[in-house]
Amino acid sequence: MEKVIIIGTGCAGLTAAIYTARANLNPLVLTGIMPGGLLTTTSIVENFPGFPVGVDGYELMTRMQQQAEKFGARIKFATVEEANLTQSPLTLTVDGEKVQAQAIIIASGAGHRHLGLDSEAKLEKKGVTYCATCDGALPMFRNQPVVVVGGGDSACEEAMYLTRFASEVSLIHRRDTLRASKIMADRALNNPKIKPVWDSVVTEVLDVAQDKVTGVRLQNVKTKATQVLPCAGVFMAIGHVPNTQVFKGQVDMDENGYILAKRGTETSVPGVFVAGDCCDHVYRQAITAAGMGCSAAIDAERYLARLNQ
Repeated sequence: MEKVIIIGTGCAGLTAAIYTARANLNPLVLTGIMPGGLLTTTSIVENFPGFPVGVDGYELMTRMQQQAEKFGARIKFATVEEANLTQSPLTLTVDGEKVQAQAIIIASGAGHRHLGLDSEAKLEKKGVTYCATCDGALPMFRNQPVVVVGGGDSACEEAMYLTRFASEVSLIHRRDTLRASKIMADRALNNPKIKPVWDSVVTEVLDVAQDKVTGVRLQNVKTKATQVLPCAGVFMAIGHVPNTQVFKGQVDMDENGYILAKRGTETSVPGVFVAGDCCDHVYRQAITAAGMGCSAAIDAERYLARLNQ
């Protein structure tokens, strides 16, 4: 039986791994389907303390993993398929195998939100993508007009990154002002290659018949007028949904699937703790996730000390 299992290898999970490993708890850390979390899809992280000139997101997560492994954390590329948290010991089904633990830290993060359009699903990886830093340099987007959907910091960052490759970037937002931080909004709107399209939503991605993206159909939310905007790619940046489906019915969640923390990082189940974007719908920053990972590790360590005394 494991003393502690950490689910997720983003900032929250790897910080929890560092702390629990240094406490000689020999944590087993499960990567999930995206090792390193969403931060690995970010180019330059400018607001993580200690990096005055910024740091590549993938590099930051690699360093965190190396630090955790240095103290004895065991990283396993695996996914939790099922959870039974209703009795002790806590049991997870990991790639078909039952694994038991005295304590679990859920740091499973969040995934990209989709528009939910049929055409979006059919053209995913054929011009529809959710990561500019992953796909923006592909030949299909070079010197072509592309679209970014969203109005937050992520959308602005995606749009600015894409200006390196695309001929023009249309930033589609359902409101008439960006909800991004002022510095990010100013950078995007002052870039001559970025063209904002206000008060508009994507109703269809074109063209499923050609099996590739040729444009988007837009509707103005105020006038209801429609237009077709030609483009070679659609980059979705409309937020995230927590990766908590496997724990539904096992721990208390809100209506959007975010796990509810009670005292500190405790959940509704004794011995189960939570940290990062799977429970934080307010801040959702790398540094706050890391701080929560630290808290969850300390809470788990104290719980195990009481359990085994």
